[in-house]
Amino acid sequence: VQLQASGGGLVQAGDSLRLSCTGSGFDFADHAIGWARQAPGKEREAVACLGGTRGGGSTFYADSVKGRFTISRDNAKNTVYLQMNDLKPEDTAIYFCAKSYFGVAVESLKLYEDWGRGTQVTVSS
Repeated sequence: VQLQASGGGLVQAGDSLRLSCTGSGFDFADHAIGWARQAPGKEREAVACLGGTRGGGSTFYADSVKGRFTISRDNAKNTVYLQMNDLKPEDTAIYFCAKSYFGVAVESLKLYEDWGRGTQVTVSS
């Protein structure tokens, strides 16, 4: 099982970025895929999650990103995207993706496995 996040970079406040998470080695479409982030000196926090084909389109968004971030997926490409708009300096972190044990979107990081290597997002003020 492999998950690889990409698309990070250095942007200014108010800019947008789209992160991608590509998976392999498992039935990608069946699993909810989520994003989490970890800022320096802080614990990893869940950001967003999107359910799999049996998840009824379920989603989870952290309150801090609601209305700014949108999660989507293209199962034909084994890829989940995180569109991040109106970025703020407090969004600066390493962003990771992982698959959930379940098909429905979940919040708790304890329900994820197979964390991939993260991608750095830096937002300057």
